[in-house]
Amino acid sequence: MRALVVYCHPKPDSFTSAVRDVVLARLADAGAEVRISDLYVRGFDPALSADDLTCYEDETRNCTAVHRDVDDLRWCDTLIFVYPTWWYGLPAMLKGWLDRTMVPGVAFMMPDGAHKTIRPGLTHITRLGLFTTCGASWWLTTLVGAPGKRTILRGVRLICAKGCKTAFAAHYLMDSSTQASRHAHLDKVSAQMQRLVGRRQAKRAVA
Repeated sequence: MRALVVYCHPKPDSFTSAVRDVVLARLADAGAEVRISDLYVRGFDPALSADDLTCYEDETRNCTAVHRDVDDLRWCDTLIFVYPTWWYGLPAMLKGWLDRTMVPGVAFMMPDGAHKTIRPGLTHITRLGLFTTCGASWWLTTLVGAPGKRTILRGVRLICAKGCKTAFAAHYLMDSSTQASRHAHLDKVSAQMQRLVGRRQAKRAVA
């Protein structure tokens, strides 16, 4: 198993970092190879520039500025996002990562003479996880439409393998969270991760 964890939070001591650590621990339990992309630590530039847009559909050039991220996407079979939900959606840093990294020829194939719409490009990704926190309640997030969750678990999933397995956990009402609610959420993250990736199988002794 090759897992790419895309982590997005500006504060190193956030609760989101505790969620990330649980995700990484369960991946270690499963014996996964792991790459983590910490967007703020990297200083990732989320803005899609005029030059980026000019060469967006040119598959000979559109990976140049984001070659590390494209290599990570092509390498992994498990893709996991850990981030806070702001204004019901993805942080600008993470949305920009999608804008700049999910380029034609990598994330999807553009329409051509034989195809009227795009086709999936991440068909090697068979597991997709999303772990987040929300200041709003579950009902308010649902009423608004949960655009961040939909972007990942519907939009990104559609360009992954057919039957791509998913996992999701969100701590709602984060601003009024308690120690008990945070501990309970970390337990939920752990359970969802175990369901997503399983555990490392012990080797049988050879007689």
